[in-house]
Amino acid sequence: MTDANVGSGRGLKQWGARLLKVFVVLFLLVDGVVKVLRLDVAVEGTVELGYPGWLVPWIGLVLIVCVVLFVIPRTSILGAILLTGYLGGAVATHVGFEDPWFLFPAAFGVLAWATLYLEDDPRLRALLPLRSDP
Repeated sequence: MTDANVGSGRGLKQWGARLLKVFVVLFLLVDGVVKVLRLDVAVEGTVELGYPGWLVPWIGLVLIVCVVLFVIPRTSILGAILLTGYLGGAVATHVGFEDPWFLFPAAFGVLAWATLYLEDDPRLRALLPLRSDP
C-alpha cells in the first residue's frame, strides 16, 4: 500500500472491498458445496420450500458457477448479474412462503454489488453512473 493510497483512504476502501468479497464468496461457496454434496440440511430445506430433492445438487452447481464468475475479475460483473438472478429466485421463494428470511438472500445480493462498487471498477461506473466524475 502506497502513501498516496493511505492518505486518500483508497487503500482502506480496497481492503474493505476484498474482505467483504471474501465473506460473500465463502458463504455462497459453502452453500453451493453443501447442495452439491446433497447434505441432509440442504435437501430437507430445499424440499420444504417446494423444490424436488433431485434438483438440489444442480442448484448448488449453478450457484458455484455464478460465484466463480463473480470472483474472476474479467467476468465479475457478469457473475454479479447471475448471482442477482439466483438470489432473486431465493427471495421470491421465501416471499412465497411468507418467510421473513427473504431478507437474507436480498442482503447478499446487495453485498455482492457493494464489493464491485467499492473496488471502483470503471466498467461498473460506466454501466451504473451513480456519481459524476470530476
